[in-house]
Amino acid sequence: MLDALTVAVAAAALALAAWCGFAAYRDQATKDWHFIGMAVVAVLALAQLVVGLVQLGRGERPEQGVAIFIAYLAGAFAAVPAAGFLSLSERTKWGSVTVSAGAVVLAVLEVRLYDIWGG
Repeated sequence: MLDALTVAVAAAALALAAWCGFAAYRDQATKDWHFIGMAVVAVLALAQLVVGLVQLGRGERPEQGVAIFIAYLAGAFAAVPAAGFLSLSERTKWGSVTVSAGAVVLAVLEVRLYDIWGG
C-alpha cells in the first residue's frame, strides 16, 4: 500500500468528520457542500481501492491475508458513501452526525488497512 495515500485518506476522513460534526453541533443537516466533501473522500478511497487491487495483481501480498485485506478495502470504500445515503433520509442534525461517524469509521479502517498490509 502507498503510505502517503493511506494518510491522505485518513486525514481527509477526519477533516470531513470534524466538518460534519461542527454542522451537527450547529443543528444543521448535511448540505450540498458536505456532499462535495464526501465525494472528495470517496474519490480518495476509490484511488486506494484501485492501488490495493493493482498491487495484489502484481503479486504483492499483505501480511495478514488477502481476503481480509480485500474486505477492509471494500469496507473503506463504502463507509462514507453509505453514511451519505443514510444522511439523505435524515434531514436533521442527525444526518450530519451519521456522516461524521462514517468518516471516523473510515479513518479507523485506514489504520487497520495499514496494519493488515504490514505497516
